[in-house]
Amino acid sequence: MRAVVQRVSYGSVTVEGKKIGEINHGLIVLLGVDNSDNQEDILWLANKIINLRIFGDKKNIMNNSLINVKGDLMIISQFTLFAKTKKGNRPSYMNAAKHPKAINYYNSFCDKIESIICKKVIRGIFGADMTLNIVNEGPVTIHIDSKNKD
Repeated sequence: MRAVVQRVSYGSVTVEGKKIGEINHGLIVLLGVDNSDNQEDILWLANKIINLRIFGDKKNIMNNSLINVKGDLMIISQFTLFAKTKKGNRPSYMNAAKHPKAINYYNSFCDKIESIICKKVIRGIFGADMTLNIVNEGPVTIHIDSKNKD
């Protein structure tokens, strides 16, 4: 699984002109599912993201996690995180999981995080053409790949 994690002061997701969710202080996670992902990837990535110490403490040093600050969380499916651009100008998405696996893993990932933080996660609509409004705070943007745990 791959994720792009952004610390935000605000975020919203809109589908067909209708706002379907919004958050304030917290994280927006763009999540891609790989063909080779398994349940271990879900658990590892969920724990990594909610425990990332990327929120400021009283001295504005990044020592706090999403759990510490009781932040909001929005998770958006993003198969394009697996774009291969080596040949030509049209990206290939061969490594991105296809619909049945991808939607199941996306939902399992969201469910796992909700169970850990005991808080509802705002979700996009899987496969929909979505518009995101992201106010990145810091800016803090981190790329995480469950196949590269180093």
